[in-house]
Parts: sequence; C-alpha cells; structure tokens
Amino acid sequence: MSTPRFAARGDAVLVELSPFAEDVRSGLLGAPKRVPPRWFYDALGSALFEAICRLPWYRITRSETALLSRHAGAIVAAAGEASSFIELGAGSGEKLAILVERAVRDGLGPEVHLIDVSPRALELASTTLARFAGVGVTAHEATYDAGLPQATGLSRRRGRQLVLFLGSNIGNFDPGEALGLLRRIADHLRPGDLVLVGADLVKPERELLAAYDDPLGLTAAFNKNLLLRMHVELGAEIDLESFVHEARWNGTHSRVEMHLVSTRRQVIDIPRAACRAVFERGESIWTESSYKFQPRGLVQLGARAGLTVVEQWVDGSAGFALTLFHV
Repeated sequence: MSTPRFAARGDAVLVELSPFAEDVRSGLLGAPKRVPPRWFYDALGSALFEAICRLPWYRITRSETALLSRHAGAIVAAAGEASSFIELGAGSGEKLAILVERAVRDGLGPEVHLIDVSPRALELASTTLARFAGVGVTAHEATYDAGLPQATGLSRRRGRQLVLFLGSNIGNFDPGEALGLLRRIADHLRPGDLVLVGADLVKPERELLAAYDDPLGLTAAFNKNLLLRMHVELGAEIDLESFVHEARWNGTHSRVEMHLVSTRRQVIDIPRAACRAVFERGESIWTESSYKFQPRGLVQLGARAGLTVVEQWVDGSAGFALTLFHV
C-alpha cells in the first residue's frame, strides 16, 4: 500500500490526496500541464477505448491480433510447459486469450496474471479468460511497477514466465522511461524468461493523425472523459465545452501527442486535488504521448535493457511489430 500524500489547502488544513488527485495536482501546476494517460481508464474510458479499437482508422489492435494469431504456436512453444503468462495492461483480455487458447490446445494450461489500474479492464479480461477450464487467473489492480513483483512473486510455476506488453503501450512512455521500465521487467525475471512487446511503427503523418482524431469523435470523447473524471471524482469546476481535443504529430520525437486545449482563459478550482489551475487561451493539458518505432530500434531498445531478441514479426502494411525477447 502506498504512503498517503497530503497537500495544504488554506492556511492550516491538510487534505489527503488520492493517487489520481496527486497526479492532477502536480501535473496541472507544472509546465507544460500534463496528466498521465493511465487515468483515461475508468469504466467509461475503458469502454470508449474498446470502441476505438474497432474503428477502421485505428489499426493497432487488428494488426496485433492478426500477428498473435499467426505466430501463437511459436510464442507458446518458446514459453514451454508449466509457464506463467503475465500481461501488463490487461485491457479486454482478448489478445492474451489467443495465446492461452493455443497453450490449452497444446495441453500446457498456463497460469495467468493480469495487471491493470482499471478495475473494469481486469473484470473484462478475467471474464474473457474464464472460458478456459483449468487456467488459473489472478488479477492485480496495480501499476506495472507494483503489479509485476506481485505477479512474479505469486507465480507457482517452475517453467518460464512470459511477460506481455502489448497494444503499443510501450509508446506511452518517454524513451528513458520505456528503457527504465524494460530494465525493471528484466530485473524481476529469471534467465530464460520471455518478454513480448507489441509496438506501433512510424508511418505517414496523415494515417497516424486519423488514428488519434477519428471522424466519429470517439477519441475526442475518450480524451475529454479525463475532464469528466476530474469533475466527478475531484470536484473540479470544469466546463467540458471549453476544451477541445487535439492530436499532433511530433516528427522530431516520433510521437503522436494528445492534448486538451483550452478555448479561453479560465481558472479551474479542483477541491479534492487541493489546487487551482490557471489556463491561458490555447494552453493545453498534455494527456498522452504515443511514440512510434522502427523495427531495428525496438531490438536495440531491448538490448539496452538487457534483453536478447528471439524473434520479430512485422506487419508491413499496417506498420506494427511484435518482438519476442528473452532475459
């Protein structure tokens, strides 16, 4: 359990802050204003993201699912018998189910651990995997850093552990953070254990922006739901119509950025985050970075983290790669 954090409000009162409130307070009082993307995923945010994954402009999920289906045999064989599958960012569990189904068909029956900050995502993934008789599923409502040692510590299998980091979630981390996370993953694993990373690749700007600013407005709703959470959970006095969703391609850093841009100067009180945020017209809350990769760059990133590539599978038409490493 994390240590409670407190913030001054007024002259003498200390207010205990939730983790969400901590991130909102520190992010909106900083420059530039930022809130981490993990807070997208309440029940509504998770449902919106599942809908986004079905859009024709967002090809990540379909491409990754196709690659997993095509190469499930090789991935499961690399994990071997008595293995444990540990997924960081469980989502709906449908992609993990592809590997579990293949493992069950091969008579292996892995132990499964799901790690996610969203209770709704854990519920969905657990329900998805419940159809596999004899496969034990443990859900960890935690960040990656907190959940991974829980999962590896609870694993009762003597076989290999396979950590799955799918959906191009690695792209949500700045390069130094991504390297640090991969190093921490490797530190929690044993020699011979495996890490499977799914990552979106660099592609034309028009295609990238369409995936993050779809014509139906689902991504805009997904982004603005963060403001709704701040209103409902933290008491923020926010006019949702005073912010607009904006996706930007930053070619220098190979990332798509999502922003919530203030359409006017405004001051927002957020009581349960014990802060007041001042926005100038055109100032934004930077809510997500989605870095895009080159296949060789993924291999090099793994090597810097102490991981050795086993195999890499690339969908050239959709611009997506699955890379399997071992410790």
